[in-house]
Amino acid sequence: MREFNYSLIRDRKWDSELLGLIAAIYKEAGKQEVYLKQRPEELEKLVEIAKVQSTEASNAIEGIVTTNTRIRQLVEGKTTPKNRDEQEIAGYRDVLGIIHESFDSIPITQNYILQLHKILYSHMNNPVAGRTKTVQNYISATYPDGHTETLFTPLAPYETPDALDRLCAEYNRVIGNLELEPLIAIPVFIHDFLCIHPFNDGNGRMSRLLTTLLLYRSGFYVGKYISLEAKIAKNKDLYYDALSASQDGWHEGADDPVPFIKYLLGTILAAYRDFEDRFALVETKRSALETVRLATQNKIGRFTKQDIRELCPSLSVSSVEGALRKLVASGELKREGSGKSTCYYRTK
Repeated sequence: MREFNYSLIRDRKWDSELLGLIAAIYKEAGKQEVYLKQRPEELEKLVEIAKVQSTEASNAIEGIVTTNTRIRQLVEGKTTPKNRDEQEIAGYRDVLGIIHESFDSIPITQNYILQLHKILYSHMNNPVAGRTKTVQNYISATYPDGHTETLFTPLAPYETPDALDRLCAEYNRVIGNLELEPLIAIPVFIHDFLCIHPFNDGNGRMSRLLTTLLLYRSGFYVGKYISLEAKIAKNKDLYYDALSASQDGWHEGADDPVPFIKYLLGTILAAYRDFEDRFALVETKRSALETVRLATQNKIGRFTKQDIRELCPSLSVSSVEGALRKLVASGELKREGSGKSTCYYRTK
């Protein structure tokens, strides 16, 4: 059976691109710490936006969707799920909330991962919620001509519980003994978790929730303020390509996790840089018009009112709408479409 020997990874030589990503993330994490001390109240508004985006995006990757209004109501606990998709969305919201509030008291063990999986399905009747898979699963792709191809065969059901135990034990050992840089150990853990594919359903969503949990436990809090799931969803082809490139030879221990490590580190770094951009908008006390004007200057091409709201968490919806109207009236912005399809773009 596949071994989970992180010591072999520890002894590898890493290229300058990967080391550069790690150095850049530490630099941004240090800056974030300073920012959080300066304007904690304004930045707290980013948390609520990120929760909605993370819940929406991680489920959308798996084809689980509802309307934007319903997503916000579900995440804020203002409504109850109406159908299966909304039940799954509510479950994701619950697990994400537990991770946000209690990450430091959630050990990385099979038992806790199973409990989180059970909560993921707590709004619906799923007989295998909180249990490892009961049938063999496959990672496959469906092509435009309709044919399906198996890209990777995960571990068999009977191998899964032991593999999950050994994966957690090895991760905890190298992190506990400071044997391996966490920003390498975390992507490797997530990659191995996805190769085991321990559940009948919910593996992708659990992997993204565990990414957030592992990052928080190692002191990287960017996912609390900027949705990592939304970044993954925006470029999900890159996510699947990196995963596929890293899976080849996994069963024999001959895989190369570097493509997936670089992909995940690049996503984390992009989120930190987004955080810095958003901090710049709350750093100085400005009028609503000036804040929205600055936010629009960060956008290239067409953007929506919601895009600007996310950049200006300290402003109410009506303040954003009023500022956009003034910028259109002054000729700084052009407006296109109507209703939900309304968008804007800069004229200079």
